[in-house]
Amino acid sequence: MKKLFKILGIIVVVAIFAGTLYFLYTKSKTPEDVFENKSPFIANVIKKTVATGSVVPRQEIEIKPQISGIIDELFVEAGDFVSKEQVIARIKIIPDMVTLNAAESRLNRAKINLEDAKIDFDRQQKLFDKEVISYQDYKDSKVAYDSAKEELTAAENNLELVKNGVLKKAQTASNTLVRSTIDGMVLDVPVKVGNSVIQSNTFNDGTTIAMVANMQDMIFEGKVDETEVGKIEVGMPIELEIGAIEKDKFAATLEYISPKGVEENGAIQFEIKADVQQKGDRFIRAGYSANANIVLDRKDSVMVIPEGMLKFENDSAYVEVLKNVEENTYEKRKVQTGLSDGINIEIVEGLSKDDKVKGDKIDPKKPKEQEKAQG
Repeated sequence: MKKLFKILGIIVVVAIFAGTLYFLYTKSKTPEDVFENKSPFIANVIKKTVATGSVVPRQEIEIKPQISGIIDELFVEAGDFVSKEQVIARIKIIPDMVTLNAAESRLNRAKINLEDAKIDFDRQQKLFDKEVISYQDYKDSKVAYDSAKEELTAAENNLELVKNGVLKKAQTASNTLVRSTIDGMVLDVPVKVGNSVIQSNTFNDGTTIAMVANMQDMIFEGKVDETEVGKIEVGMPIELEIGAIEKDKFAATLEYISPKGVEENGAIQFEIKADVQQKGDRFIRAGYSANANIVLDRKDSVMVIPEGMLKFENDSAYVEVLKNVEENTYEKRKVQTGLSDGINIEIVEGLSKDDKVKGDKIDPKKPKEQEKAQG
């Protein structure tokens, strides 16, 4: 009996050892590689370059005052539509004391001169009526009297201008009223009532009262890399993708390419501008960031394969085509390629629609991992 148990034990040990060896053998055996096979298909190939930039008004004007002073009243705010010559603000003048004193002194002298000229004119007129003096003497006194009156009027107007910046008889032409120079929308009013402003002159740009732009005429301003600028030309169609308007795409036409590049982050960039065609139901705000897709070349309804399937050897392009399905063998085949969009590439010669081209390796673990994720 003991001998029987001993024999059974030996058999069990041998079986376990043999099973372990078989398990290790099957575990160490490399499974046969399986690849994804794809056939060529018909598609449109569009080669394009992307320029980043923003959409801005073609005409954006900064409205500046013609006199210095303090904002007394604002008549518009951002978002309002204004017409040309419409008043957008009124400025209150704070007169300079030296200038004011000189104007008052001039007025006082003008009054004194007028009074003296009037006394002299009245005396000369009485003498002329009695035919005591000549007409020339009478005429000289009258001219002096008229000149004194005109000087008084000029002195009064000068004092009024120094104090108020406007004449009562010409209020519509006042420099204290700031007017829009174009028709458009007010984009920004950077000042508030009570702020001091400086007039625009040859030494100073002046304080901006408001920014007005024609929002119906928008352009795209962007930058193109030097490697792509030689492939584009004025008149090319552009497709704009505006970040704030995800669903719609806007058509544009390239109308300007800068003749001089600017270095940015170690690369030479060239400025471009494109005329944007607006849609009636979409309002484009100034400063929206956008990407411009510029079509460099395109071919419609051509046979293509994914560019990743293409391989290169000795300056020649080739693919691996399935030769035997059962044996899972492939053969190299040279192909002639055409236009590429970075994803798909045109096959001009070397393949047919029925060919199966070797693609990426299939990982047997991925399906199981996907099933676990879905479960």
